[in-house]
Amino acid sequence: MANSPQAKKRARQNEKRFAINKARRSRIRTHLRRVEEAIASGDKDAATTALRAAQPELMRGVTKGVFHKNTAARKMSRLSARVKALG
Repeated sequence: MANSPQAKKRARQNEKRFAINKARRSRIRTHLRRVEEAIASGDKDAATTALRAAQPELMRGVTKGVFHKNTAARKMSRLSARVKALG
């Protein structure tokens, strides 16, 4: 356990940041799951709409430091290719 006041404060900050990042990661995964489900159902319009909604969320995760830039780019690229291949 942290002993110095500085270490205690840092532990508090880490807990707070962890909760924020966890919520953001969960939100992004939900958006990605919606795209996946639309692709699985074969509905191109729904998949395109879901992809457009997921893209800013994913990029916001990059700017907030939740995901690496290349990871987000890779996910978007793969999803958009799959949506494009529909119908």
